[in-house]
Amino acid sequence: MESWDGDGVRARIREMAARDPGLARFGADTHRYELSPGLPEAEIRAFEESHGIGLPVEYRSFVAEVGNGPAGPSHGLMPLTVSRPEADDEWAVDAEWREDRLPGRLAEPFPVTAPLPGRIGAPTDALTRGTVTLAEQGCGIFTRLVLNGPRAGQVWQIDPDWGGFVPVSPGFRAWYTDWLESP
Repeated sequence: MESWDGDGVRARIREMAARDPGLARFGADTHRYELSPGLPEAEIRAFEESHGIGLPVEYRSFVAEVGNGPAGPSHGLMPLTVSRPEADDEWAVDAEWREDRLPGRLAEPFPVTAPLPGRIGAPTDALTRGTVTLAEQGCGIFTRLVLNGPRAGQVWQIDPDWGGFVPVSPGFRAWYTDWLESP
């Protein structure tokens, strides 16, 4: 398993929060630079087994060693799992999040073989199978992690109205680290 420096990530997030007390950075007013505790191995394994998948190592180790969201790019990292019933009302548990967890959806093959720039004609549900939502950018734009197939581990952005469905990072670590290192 590819390990994260959880203490280092948390320290960097605290620095970011100290430099942005008014939460002016995009998405900060949503995630508030807060990081939930990491998930126990048993909970991650149960999620994988219930969905018939194996999570990409970089992401899996992050949710175990660093945190289960929300501090992160855009409006924050969506949680892998929600253990509290009242969390159903929280911002991170939206329609995309619920759709990802429909039976069999995550285990389906990722159907996109090449980037789809521009306006998307097909329903996005058909394109996003085999991916899990990482973050919402607003205006119907989402960042997704590919779970299976030749593009497994890559991070893609779907903007059905203007930007298409395109890769934005070779992996979760690069995507999240870019956010941590951005001014």
